[in-house]
Amino acid sequence: MKKAALLGCGIVGGGIAIIMNENAAYLEKSAGEPVELKYILELRDCSDQPWADKVVKDFAIIENDPEVSVVAECIGGVGVAYEFVKRALLAGKSVVTCNKQLIAERGLELLEIAKAQKVFLLFEASVGGGIPLLRPLTNCLSANRIESLRGIVNGTTNYILTQMIQCGVSLDAALAEAQKLGYAEANPAADVDGIDALRKICILVDLCFGSNLPPEKVPTEGIRAVTTEDAQFADRMGYAIKLLACAARQDGDRFTAYVAPQFIKTTSLLGNVNGVMNAVSVTGNAVGECLFYGAGAGRMPTASAMVADILDTFRRGNGKKFINWGPERPERFVHPDDVPSRWYVRWSGSCSAPFAAACITEGTHSAAVTEPMLRSALDEMLRGVEILSVFRVCD
Repeated sequence: MKKAALLGCGIVGGGIAIIMNENAAYLEKSAGEPVELKYILELRDCSDQPWADKVVKDFAIIENDPEVSVVAECIGGVGVAYEFVKRALLAGKSVVTCNKQLIAERGLELLEIAKAQKVFLLFEASVGGGIPLLRPLTNCLSANRIESLRGIVNGTTNYILTQMIQCGVSLDAALAEAQKLGYAEANPAADVDGIDALRKICILVDLCFGSNLPPEKVPTEGIRAVTTEDAQFADRMGYAIKLLACAARQDGDRFTAYVAPQFIKTTSLLGNVNGVMNAVSVTGNAVGECLFYGAGAGRMPTASAMVADILDTFRRGNGKKFINWGPERPERFVHPDDVPSRWYVRWSGSCSAPFAAACITEGTHSAAVTEPMLRSALDEMLRGVEILSVFRVCD
């Protein structure tokens, strides 16, 4: 009998409890023996829940029980979640989590503890929710040198931008609708300001480029500056606007990473990912471009990924799981403004600006897409022009 414990039984944790109960026969077949959720750490009153008999209030009960070999963390944040995850690892228990903030900010430290204790720290659900992404990157694509990553990794902002283009509504109106449908929180800052996407690209960079990248080092821009007029210009020019989390190798062993709203051709794979769906495009030097697409969040998709990680620890037992995640090396990071890019520019006036070789005009505003150039060269070119919007263009 394999036994696990669950920390927090809210939205995702409740999904894990459901899956481990309803799919018990399938889990037993996959693990090779029966699987049991022995404890649920939950401080709320759960007396009316079918799993009420499993609830404990003291983490030490889980920590000191030798029968529990894996702990699933669904608390969130880097406060008590960090404390409990660290204690679980030090107690010789593997940990699975969907906590993107914890992994982005403390992943290197926790992975080193897991390695020393010869246990696992798995976090498949932290980036793509229910989309299989991290395991394919670290296993199926391990023969490749990953050249670039670009992804729509936040369903809330993708829904908002899709509504702005397809329905012509304002950002505020699209956000209100997203909140009404349950896609956005009452405080949507983590989504619309790009913080959620930032944490996810840091995890992907750490795994694919082998160097710890602190979130505070990554230039991050949310979608608050995107207007309905930008969405209309994008549509007329054959582009969609997407909040993209991007990373790419540069010369030698260096790389760049950033999060920003970008114009992307509607004929591209990512340009056709709409609504609340997520997708990540990965380019390897041998395999070429691969697209991982699906539900990037949600109770059951995320719980599904976490239960899969639990099964992975049961099947493997304690031992080595290699993740090429090294210490921070600031000299490897290239600021995105130091990498040439094409730019979408919208300004007040006609198509007479020096950078507007091919542009369109709507009312009193004009817009164009530039040739590849550094941001400093663009700023110099824009001197004296009343600029309304500037966004990167993803080729």
